[in-house]
Amino acid sequence: MKICVVGAGAIGGFLAVRLALAGNEVSVIARGPHLAAIREKGMVLIQNGERMVAPMAASDRFDEFAPQDLVILSLKAHQIEAIVDELPKLIGPDTVLLTLQNGIPWWYFQKLGNDYDGRIVRTVDPHGTLASEIDPDRILGCIAYPAATIAEPGVIEHVEGIRFPIGELDRPESERAQRISDALVGAGFKAPVLSDIRSEIWLKLWGNLTFNPISAMTHATLVDICQFPKTRELAATMMTEAQVIGEKLGATFRVSLEKRIAGAEGVGKHKTSMLQDVEAGKPLEIDGMLGAVVELGEVTGTPTPALKAIYACVSLLSKTNDDEAARIRAEKR
Repeated sequence: MKICVVGAGAIGGFLAVRLALAGNEVSVIARGPHLAAIREKGMVLIQNGERMVAPMAASDRFDEFAPQDLVILSLKAHQIEAIVDELPKLIGPDTVLLTLQNGIPWWYFQKLGNDYDGRIVRTVDPHGTLASEIDPDRILGCIAYPAATIAEPGVIEHVEGIRFPIGELDRPESERAQRISDALVGAGFKAPVLSDIRSEIWLKLWGNLTFNPISAMTHATLVDICQFPKTRELAATMMTEAQVIGEKLGATFRVSLEKRIAGAEGVGKHKTSMLQDVEAGKPLEIDGMLGAVVELGEVTGTPTPALKAIYACVSLLSKTNDDEAARIRAEKR
């Protein structure tokens, strides 16, 4: 299978290496020192103490690659609009677009099939560009559960998890969903085809919308947040507000709130992706994870006082990072 990973960061790079080593023809869109390292040495993955190297084509130009069988869109939500005009260069008649954005995706209301069908999620798609320019018929939703980091340019370090469930936007299964699932399973991932991808989005988001911003502001790891009573209570309050919104939109939550918190606690001393971005001075992935949930609260008439408060604070943190061109990192005394 010809596969292009657009945004070969920690999760995109993890997928790219495993898929390439499984025999797929993999290329990646990357930039900067990361791109230079991949071109020179291939993409490196460190997993379970093993160092794996996968040579692959890499570029920052979409027109260097032919149309693909599968395009894995692993950019962060706020990065997609800037490249939406480039995506057609990778798209052929039967190309599938697999989306891996954390949080509420731009396509959430497309093919939803209820009273909210066709709305634009303005927080992640302010101009409606993604909804109008990306054909929803090409999209398969995917939730990335693994944790990974970029240890250095061109080197991905896997922390934990191999699960990438996928699903159609409007039906329980399809031949193409099974084909993509088979490719992911063949690369060593768990990739079940789900009948309700949106409910799974809420399950993952339940943790992201709480632990990511709390960690970004406190510089605490997952286990620290869960074991400190005040932040554990805050997380539970935020999750409760989000659950009400999700259920009003038709989602179901297959695990309890306490079990979801316990799952995050079990990951241990892991820095969330948002905390990693704070420390690296990168833009924060706030809107899809948290801002869109606040927006959906307004759409559904759901009060969200805790979510709004944390959203305001972490948005100011992001602005400070950007305005000061700063990296904010906790250092031992």
